[in-house]
Amino acid sequence: MHTIFLSLALFIAFSSIAYADVADPAPMRHTTQIAQDYRIVAGDVLDITVWKEDGLANKALVRPDGGISFPLVGNLQAEGLTADQVKKEIAKRLGEYLSDPEVTVSVININQKAYVMGKVNKPGEVLLARPTTVTQALAMAGGLAPFADEDDIKILRHADNQTISLPFDYGSVSNGEDLEQDIELRNGDVVVVP
Repeated sequence: MHTIFLSLALFIAFSSIAYADVADPAPMRHTTQIAQDYRIVAGDVLDITVWKEDGLANKALVRPDGGISFPLVGNLQAEGLTADQVKKEIAKRLGEYLSDPEVTVSVININQKAYVMGKVNKPGEVLLARPTTVTQALAMAGGLAPFADEDDIKILRHADNQTISLPFDYGSVSNGEDLEQDIELRNGDVVVVP
């Protein structure tokens, strides 16, 4: 009887040790994979590191004017650029102080969003981490709900201090017709499904 309890106790002890060795000490974080050609906008957060230069690690919020600040680099216009273009510009400017700096720039929080509202299964915001069309946004919103008017969908877009309404006929596009309607969404667009 003691042998069984001893064996069971040893099994539990070794199991917990083995589990502790393989357990990930850092909690998993949900991240959205961002396309390489993603263009940075105001409100995005960049993670910038320089290899072997821990003092230069920085998280930079892209200001409303589109710029960021980084040690030794100063102000840098980031809006409209890709992470790779920002990396090259920072490396170029750091080259005045460091020999061949290896810079890494990652977008860790994006601020480009479109919104899907109305008769869809999951209304809400859609992150535009990569080029996203109207049909893709509707799919991300769980598809059309029953009784949705698929022929009268509108995309509301703010441009030049005014709001324009772009028509979208889901039935036509799903039949492979009038595909030019399936436009790429822009930051702030609202897809309205009546």
